Amino acid sequence: MTAEIGQQAPNLNVSKWVQGLPTNFDKEKDNVVLVEVFQVNCPGCFMYGIPEAIDIYKKFHLNGVTVLGLATAFEDFDKNTIENLEKLLTTGEVIGDTYHTLSQSGNLDGNKLSYKIPFPVGMDSLIAFGEITQDKMSEFIKKQIPDFDSQPEQYKKEMFERAREYMKAKKYTAETFENYALRGTPSSILVDRKGILQNVTFGQSVSLESSIKKLLDE
Repeated sequence: MTAEIGQQAPNLNVSKWVQGLPTNFDKEKDNVVLVEVFQVNCPGCFMYGIPEAIDIYKKFHLNGVTVLGLATAFEDFDKNTIENLEKLLTTGEVIGDTYHTLSQSGNLDGNKLSYKIPFPVGMDSLIAFGEITQDKMSEFIKKQIPDFDSQPEQYKKEMFERAREYMKAKKYTAETFENYALRGTPSSILVDRKGILQNVTFGQSVSLESSIKKLLDE
């Protein structure tokens, strides 16, 4: 099920809840839900996205707001693993680009985060691409280009080659990341008390807190 603004939010596809009790949108009725989507190997996630989500949690978790974290992977599959997520959540240890960037900016205590993530965190469900077939490439392309069938043959050929190279490099597809058509990390998913998807944002959101306050007042 593909997510659409203004429609019922599809449940998160979670392979494992690494921290906190298992939950999902259908279990959080009567609460506004904010999901912070990040990658373990994503410096911006730990400099901006997650601290913002923690701030929202501290301000609103006693007032009808559920904050969740979802680790995903759309690149660097050797680093954005459930093992590194578990290490992060149990010890605070960061790796890869996250370590190098946060270390240079003085935001680490040794090789560990200077803060703890206080809300439940799960791992996105990763599905291996497996054999790259014409049907898989066609399905993938049509998600990005709905009118693909009406395009010139040369254009189609070029798109199939691009899709093949992309799938070779990607190896896996992250189900929640794809279902919500996310563009990268950090991203946030905002769902109202009735389970209706209100917004999906990529990067820093200057209006996130005001959006949550508005939903709480409804």
